Amino acid sequence: MPADQNPEITLPMMREQLYSAVVSDALDQLGYPDQSPRIALPPLTVNVTLVGRAKTTLWTDMAHEDPHPYELELRAVDGCRPDDVFVAAAGGSWRSGVWGELLSTAAQNSGCVGAVVDGAVRDVAKMRAMQFPVYARRTCVYDSLNRQRVIDIDVPVQIDRVTIRPGDLIIADEDGVVVVPQQVEDEAIRTAWNKVNAENITRDAIKDGMKAVDAYEKYGVL
Repeated sequence: MPADQNPEITLPMMREQLYSAVVSDALDQLGYPDQSPRIALPPLTVNVTLVGRAKTTLWTDMAHEDPHPYELELRAVDGCRPDDVFVAAAGGSWRSGVWGELLSTAAQNSGCVGAVVDGAVRDVAKMRAMQFPVYARRTCVYDSLNRQRVIDIDVPVQIDRVTIRPGDLIIADEDGVVVVPQQVEDEAIRTAWNKVNAENITRDAIKDGMKAVDAYEKYGVL
């Protein structure tokens, strides 16, 4: 349905119709060309389009006994709300698997729809069985206890120089993770929605025999 016939584009609609590349294109058009980390954060559990709002955590490596094990990460997980995406900004560290089955279970119970981890995770098979989407650099068998910990929650964080603020829209799939700043969210999503519809028209025209050059000249979409 054209966007102008649908004034509110909901998160379930985004999950059904949008994808990372088209949202990135929309952000390019609006002057936001660097909203996707260039590092690989592939889907390690289920390959679905993850759409939700950032619940941010900042992590650090450690080499001493933690006097308050898991304190802030558990507080962050318990603070998740429906449609949140848990974001673990761990600086790409592979020191431990900072996210796993139990945290996924607790987060999912609060309505969290997935996790994006700039680091390692574990319990992949169990999270896959839960159908809980997790995007991360890699796996690691080690527990985070006395290896990594959360040092702040609900603050702006960075993954590969892309700033993610609490409440920013996250759209992730096998092509990449895209962060939509709140100040341009409405315009970016509307632009992406319109482009999806234009792409569908262009695709149909090419399938019907129109040359790619002619289709681009007529519809202006590639």
